[in-house]
Amino acid sequence: MSTQGAESFGKPVTVPRLLRMKERGERIAMVTAYDATFAQMLDQGGADILLVGDSLGMVVQGRETTLPVTVDEIIYHCRAVARGTSRAMIVGDMPFLSAQISPEEALRNAGRFLSEGGAHAVKLEGGRSAAPTVARLVDAGVPVMGHVGLLPQSVHAMGGFRVQGRTVEEAARVRDDARAIADAGAFAIVLEGVPSDLAAEITAELHVPTIGIGAGPGCDGQVLVSYDLLGLTPNLRPKFVKRYAEWFEEGRAAMTRYRDEVREGVFPAPEHGFGVVREEPAAAPSNVLRIGGYGPRG
Repeated sequence: MSTQGAESFGKPVTVPRLLRMKERGERIAMVTAYDATFAQMLDQGGADILLVGDSLGMVVQGRETTLPVTVDEIIYHCRAVARGTSRAMIVGDMPFLSAQISPEEALRNAGRFLSEGGAHAVKLEGGRSAAPTVARLVDAGVPVMGHVGLLPQSVHAMGGFRVQGRTVEEAARVRDDARAIADAGAFAIVLEGVPSDLAAEITAELHVPTIGIGAGPGCDGQVLVSYDLLGLTPNLRPKFVKRYAEWFEEGRAAMTRYRDEVREGVFPAPEHGFGVVREEPAAAPSNVLRIGGYGPRG
């Protein structure tokens, strides 16, 4: 295991800590989480930030886009992640139209993420037009992570999931969006789907950390969807994703072995059963049977 940033394994990750990591050149590892079990595993594995992303609409709910995900659903999953997390920062993703109608409505929704969901911060998609909303949330004490470049919630307006910033005009817009969000008070900014050289330039210009996804190695940190990282999305292999495991294939194989052992009578074996203890209660005239050794998951 690399020693770079190893102290983050022991101390809670906070906004000031992330800013210090950028200053020291320590890379930030962010990954999505949607439940307590995954949160515990990823937290103990060293994740700095757990993003309860609206990506849950696609990888958990099986939808085509993230657009149908609601505030209540994000809060529900935030609560689950919070129960499994002891060190990583938890960031709740503000879903489609939860922050765009007005800064005041955005503040109400963001406040629920912190007060009801147990999140430490929120993530908000959008560039310069979203800056006033970011400033309103930050002024109210809500830590905000920005998100510019490819915006999944604007997939229809952008003409699909395509890289942003390849032309001079697009690159200027992405750069301006990032500056505006940083100036509005965001503590970090996700750069998604932008050319590597542009992401590196923006990272060098900003005083806050950048978290890249499909933005090359020049960002201050990286984020992946945990289902992609672990190989749980067999039919989706984006170019920017590195798979660190193949759990879908392993899980399918395990299910087949389980089915075969059930059908063949191999499982359960004697060691998987419970014994019976016979007791003679003093006041009872007849034997009472008690099944012993049973508890949570046996």
